[in-house]
Amino acid sequence: MANVPDTCWTLIRRAAEGDRGAHSQFGRSYDALIRAYLARRWRNTPLVADVDDAAQEVFLECLTERGPLGRADPAQGFRGFLLGIVRHVAQRHERGAARRHERAAGAETAFVQVADDDPGLTEFFDRQWALTLVQEARELLEQRARAGDDAARLHADVLDLRFAQGLPVRTIAARLQMDVDAAHRAYAKARERFRGCLRQVVAYHAVRSEEDLDAECQRVLDTLAARPRP
Repeated sequence: MANVPDTCWTLIRRAAEGDRGAHSQFGRSYDALIRAYLARRWRNTPLVADVDDAAQEVFLECLTERGPLGRADPAQGFRGFLLGIVRHVAQRHERGAARRHERAAGAETAFVQVADDDPGLTEFFDRQWALTLVQEARELLEQRARAGDDAARLHADVLDLRFAQGLPVRTIAARLQMDVDAAHRAYAKARERFRGCLRQVVAYHAVRSEEDLDAECQRVLDTLAARPRP
């Protein structure tokens, strides 16, 4: 995960070479993202029942050294690589479903048609990707809190109360039995520490160069701040 001094490309190459630990780690990192995209893509269609099988196919595609992984260019970024694999697997399922339905019906049919250029689908994937990174950053801060870092524990609690529960800082101060000014300082420091965790996570999963790091962190936060399409 983010506390390993390498990148997600290192992870998937280790997984492609048969490293079981890397296989598990890859699944923990991206399974929810992949399933969410497929479920959104196929909502209100019979193919929603294929989400589990298709998600497994995505993992096989990603982790097969002689497959797309061998042709991947890390300089292009992992998010686009993963989205391309998920789309390819989804299209294959859609074509297969259409052929099966045509054979059963004895005629051509538009059983399931999904527009890959639908901006809503791409935006949904990007939002889920951003959520994945932010959640991992929060987990990293929690790890530090569990390791006995009292300041990290306080900052994790403040962030949870502020964002997960939506409490104003004055209420947080009362909840934590703190002076209001101290709570504001703790909140500012918590945001700073979270940003540091997010930079570490983004560096692992997404960034092509050090120069891109802050811009990518801001893109992640802006993506979550934007109103999602229905």
